Amino acid sequence: MDIGFIGLGKMGFPMARRLIAAKHQLIVFDTRQEAVGRLVALGAQTASSPRDIADRVETVFASLPSLQASLEVATGQNGVIEGKRVKRFVDLSTVGTHMAVRIHGLLAKRDIVLLDSPVSGGVGGAEKGTLAVMVSGPRADFETVKPALDAIGKVFFIGEQPGSAQTMKLVNNLLSATAVVATSEAVTMGVKSGLDPSVMIDVINAGSGMNTASRDKFPRSVLPRSFDFGFATGLMVKDVRLFLEEAKALGMSMEVAEAVGRLWEVVMRETGAESDFTSAIKPIEKAAGVIVGGKGSHAAK
Repeated sequence: MDIGFIGLGKMGFPMARRLIAAKHQLIVFDTRQEAVGRLVALGAQTASSPRDIADRVETVFASLPSLQASLEVATGQNGVIEGKRVKRFVDLSTVGTHMAVRIHGLLAKRDIVLLDSPVSGGVGGAEKGTLAVMVSGPRADFETVKPALDAIGKVFFIGEQPGSAQTMKLVNNLLSATAVVATSEAVTMGVKSGLDPSVMIDVINAGSGMNTASRDKFPRSVLPRSFDFGFATGLMVKDVRLFLEEAKALGMSMEVAEAVGRLWEVVMRETGAESDFTSAIKPIEKAAGVIVGGKGSHAAK
């Protein structure tokens, strides 16, 4: 399948690479030429702009870091919307339901279908091809691109309503965000009382408290103090904010989610938007006066 791919960052690059490995023909675009060059070396062709890609292929994928980036690439000047050949835009980004609906409406005026297709599973999932791929849009167009999406992960058709896959992604990421900060608080409390964090994680993972943070993030990135799981704090904060905005628009009270949101705002303020999201434990450790993991947990000096 001939595919255009825009956005070759931490998530986009490994997804594009897997598509090439699956024998799809890619035309790629990114402002960072180093990433483009690495994919060209694997067999991809290069393009000068999103519009250039949309002039050359019927299906354009994009993996972008922000709502504004998705909007501009899809509908801005020299964007996909101006392409002569494009029929469908597959947005792998997390932009929230309202932005997805906005992009859908603008593209529809040019008879371009939006397949809203956010992914979950982080950089590791992108590299291994094990992402959860959530898709909403016209069923016929979904069936057209599904063989390509199968190369990057397990594909779920959420429905035809524009933006419904974004809602699914926000639900998923709110739970992921909650697991990280809740586990950080629980383990820090245990360390403060004198427990060994490695033993705690082993017990949690054998018991009813097991979650994605205790199972994956703590053993790999928190206890070793590497904080390199591969997802930025700023992106997690973006997703939690989008969830809360959508819940508010639905008239719902979200007491736990609001508390989680406040915690993540503190994390971003203290560790920065570019920090790895496993750094969420650092403000909690600081407040408790302990260090979790590394060469033995101890009271902070």
